[in-house]
Amino acid sequence: MKQLIKKYIFALATVLAGITCSCSDSYMEDLNTDPSKASSLDPNAQLTTAELQTYGDLGMIEIYRNYLYAFTQQLMGCWNTTNYGGRHTIDNNEMSRMWTSFYPKAIKNLTDGIYRTSQDDSKTNINAALRIYRVYIMSLITDVYGDAPYSEAGLGYIDEKYNPHYDLQEDIYTDFFAELEAAGMALDPAKDDITGDVIYNGDIDKWKKLANSLRLRFAMRISDVAPDKARQEFEKALAADGGVFTDISDDALIQYMDISFSFGQDAYSDYRGNTLSQLLFGNDPSNNPSYLCSTFFNELHDSGDPRTFLIARFYYDGLMSSTSTDNRIDLTDEIIEKGVTMNPCEPGAYSWEPWPTGYDSDIMAGIAETNPSVETTMARETEPKLANNFLQGDNPGVIITYAEVNLLLAEATLKGWNVGKGAVEDLYWQGVRAAMDFLTDNYGYSRISDDDFNTFKANNDIGHTDEQKKESINTQAWILHFTNPAECWANVRRSGYPKLKSPAEYGFGQYLTGGSEIPVRLCYPTLESSYNKTGYDEAIERMGGTDNWHIHVWWDIE
Repeated sequence: MKQLIKKYIFALATVLAGITCSCSDSYMEDLNTDPSKASSLDPNAQLTTAELQTYGDLGMIEIYRNYLYAFTQQLMGCWNTTNYGGRHTIDNNEMSRMWTSFYPKAIKNLTDGIYRTSQDDSKTNINAALRIYRVYIMSLITDVYGDAPYSEAGLGYIDEKYNPHYDLQEDIYTDFFAELEAAGMALDPAKDDITGDVIYNGDIDKWKKLANSLRLRFAMRISDVAPDKARQEFEKALAADGGVFTDISDDALIQYMDISFSFGQDAYSDYRGNTLSQLLFGNDPSNNPSYLCSTFFNELHDSGDPRTFLIARFYYDGLMSSTSTDNRIDLTDEIIEKGVTMNPCEPGAYSWEPWPTGYDSDIMAGIAETNPSVETTMARETEPKLANNFLQGDNPGVIITYAEVNLLLAEATLKGWNVGKGAVEDLYWQGVRAAMDFLTDNYGYSRISDDDFNTFKANNDIGHTDEQKKESINTQAWILHFTNPAECWANVRRSGYPKLKSPAEYGFGQYLTGGSEIPVRLCYPTLESSYNKTGYDEAIERMGGTDNWHIHVWWDIE
């Protein structure tokens, strides 16, 4: 029965996803217009649609593969990642994907649902959930672009706000705290059921914890630019009704289905599967896009992290199908046993630049005896790729986890805030342990043993100075957020860790057409200068007259 209900919800949301964007050619002017004259849409279904779009929208997810994974130097080597983000190529169509996807769909649905439930006492809880999720989606937008339409976004049909004002990011964050506090307080288990929730299945207590835990994240985000406000909001969130995440069962994860996937037109409107995982699998087995970047792989490998060969594997893909990882030949154990040089792709490089040194594979030699088309020396297979476990359509979509909350508590304690949860070191290691458990609990692995964890712990001290501890905390956050690329890039920019070198320092400076420094925001869609000229021009003027991706957003002062 549970599976039937889930399939019904997914199917309903997919239909709504198509409805909400079917009649609009201009994404901003059409915000919250009445797309199909369906004025009685169930707000629970609108929540479902927004939740699923987060990782289910193939068009939007491209922005992660093309830019964010390159900027955080976790993936590198496939054409998309290296060409756009790895070589700092400015492409407005690619940069605008989050903006042009979320505003006319998720923000539109959430704003409409909030408006129609705001005065209905029988819909108190769904109203609160919609408000919480709208804050979350808006945080993705503003963290990527900076100042953005917020207070008037989605009010085109409701209030004829076709050219919404660009709010200052500082004002947006101020309202985040107010909205999350108010929505969290409004949630009441005695009131209406939330029936369209594919994160917590309508658990009101979990939604309270989500609201408060997001407040921790946002408080830490502004901790350098507004330290007093940050401390106040962090401490208020900890004391708020419902509390924050206390174990991994609180993790906010969007549940997806392992559906049959292809890269045809239907893939762009079907939100039932995790398209981030499917996009990382790619549509060309001979050039699988999920090569690990040397920055990420070396941090794992050189520190002896027990997650190294859970995340990274070495495959021969010559026999793999275009729709699944079946027939992929895993050479990892042989490569480790033979002591073969591993060749992660450096920032700015394609996987074939330079072509890595191959080795004589006993496994491949055995296969070649019965299959003459198989080469026995497979050079590219010395490059670490993302493990099959991360390429499944039913992988969860990550919003925020218990592991992240522990790392936030550790840094807050380091700052001297009134956290009252233990020592910095204890919170740090609780976060690292939870991050390891997160991978094993959600990606089909056995639990990392206490012996392996304790060995890693013994060999990797958190550091002695406050700055060393901050670096350790945020380097672990960087690893944790591998499956949450928007939060990963935001936290790297906010914290300054890990310290990433430009691809120019790896010898690829001649290819960096968009500047040698790693970009710190993405540019607004060019069409904004036509559809919303007043707001766009004001935002550009505040940045000094140019829409430059090297201009820091408000909270990023590192």
